[in-house]
Formats: sequence, structure tokens, C-alpha cells
Amino acid sequence: MPQWLSNQLMRAFQKKDRRQIRLLNDCWFYYRAKPEKSKDSAGGASLIP
Repeated sequence: MPQWLSNQLMRAFQKKDRRQIRLLNDCWFYYRAKPEKSKDSAGGASLIP
């Protein structure tokens, strides 16, 4: 997890800002999912002769 995201999550939890926590949580899952999709598509393309 990037340090900037971790810092913002800690601040949101300290302030008990549920909206910000949800937004940052969505950002984290988007950030994690994005590289996996590119790996899958690159892996699939390499199998085609």
C-alpha cells in the first residue's frame, strides 16, 4: 500500500470519517486490481502463437 494512502486512511479512521474511509477503500481495491488485470491480459496474449 502506498504511504500516502496509508496516511490518509489513518487520518480518516482517527476522524471517524466514514465517507472518506469508503472512498479510500475503493481506491485501494482499484489500485490492487489494476495491475492484476494487465498481468492477466499479457499472460493470455503470450499464449497465442
